[in-house]
Amino acid sequence: MATAPKLKDDKAGLTGPQKAAIFMLALGADDAAPLWEMFDEDEIREMSQIMSSLGTVQAGIIEKLLVEFASKVSGTGALVGSYESTERLLLRFLPEDRVNSVMDEIRGPAGRTMWEKLGNVNEAVLASYLKNEYPQTVAVVLTKIRPEHAARVLGCLPEDFALEVVTRMLRMESVQKEILDKVEQTLRSEFMSNLSRTNRRDSHELMAEIFNNFDRQTEGRFLAALEERSRDSADRIKALMFTFEDLGRLDPGSVQTLLRAVDKNKLGIALKGASDTLRDLFFANMSERAAKILREDMEMMGPVRLKDVDEAQMNMVNVAKDLANKGEIMIAADGADNELIY
Repeated sequence: MATAPKLKDDKAGLTGPQKAAIFMLALGADDAAPLWEMFDEDEIREMSQIMSSLGTVQAGIIEKLLVEFASKVSGTGALVGSYESTERLLLRFLPEDRVNSVMDEIRGPAGRTMWEKLGNVNEAVLASYLKNEYPQTVAVVLTKIRPEHAARVLGCLPEDFALEVVTRMLRMESVQKEILDKVEQTLRSEFMSNLSRTNRRDSHELMAEIFNNFDRQTEGRFLAALEERSRDSADRIKALMFTFEDLGRLDPGSVQTLLRAVDKNKLGIALKGASDTLRDLFFANMSERAAKILREDMEMMGPVRLKDVDEAQMNMVNVAKDLANKGEIMIAADGADNELIY
C-alpha cells in the first residue's frame, strides 16, 4: 500500500481532503457527528482513509486551518445554498453541458445510482414512459429496480404489454454490460432529464404559481392590469397557470393518487364548482360506494359560497402540483402525452 505523504509544518502543502480530515478530527466526535451523517459511504471511506494516514498534526497547523475556515465564512457574510447558487459556482470552472448534467442529476429523484433514482419515481409516471419502449428494454429496467416497485409498475402497464414484458423477464439471462450501459444512458438523457427539468423555473413560472393562489376576482384584476403594461408577460403567465379544470388532463393512476392525498372534507366542495366532465373523471376513479357517498354529501351541502369553492379547488391544485414535483403523478401538456409540465 502506498505511503501517505508526510505532512509539512505549513498548511500550504495540504490537499483539500487532508484539510477536511484535520478539520473533522479537530471538531471531535460529538460536534462532527451531524457532518458524518451527511456523508455517503464513499465519502466516509475516503475521509477515514485520509484520517488514518495523517500521523501527528501540529497544533500550529490546526490553528491556521481553523482561522482560515473562520475567515472565509465570516468574509462572505451569509451563505445561501440553492440550485441557482450551486449552478453559478459550477459554471465558473466546468463546461456548461457538464454543469447541466450535474444539475439534472441533483434535481432528479433521490438516489445515488440511476437505478436507485428510478426506484423513487412513482409507478404510474414510470409506467407512462416505459409503455412506449420495447418490451425487452422494459424487462431490463424492471430487473434492476426493487421487486415491489417493479410489481406496481407492471400493474400500471397495459395488460398485453405487461404480459409480454413478464415473458421477456422469464427468458432473460445475464444482461451484457454494454446493453445495460446503453439503457441507463437512455433513461438518464431522456426520462430523468425530463423529470429534472420540471424543477427549473423562471420568473414567469413563479408568478404563474402566485396567480394560481389568487381568488378569481383578484386574479382577473391583476391579469387585466398586467395586460395593459405587458401583453406578452400576461399571455405567458396565463399559459403557465395551472387551473382546477386542468386536472382533467390527469391519467387514471394520477387521479387516484390525487384522491388519496387531498382533504376529503374539501373534495366535495371543490367538485361543486367543477364541470360535469371533470366530476365524472373523479367519480370514475373512485369505488362505486365512495362515489355514491360523495354525491350524497354534495347534494346535502346545498348552495356553497364561491369563495369556499375557490379555496377548495386551489387546495386540490396545490396538492396536484406538489405531487407532480415529487414525480408521483404526471400532468401532461395538451397534445403531449409524455411531456411533464410540473
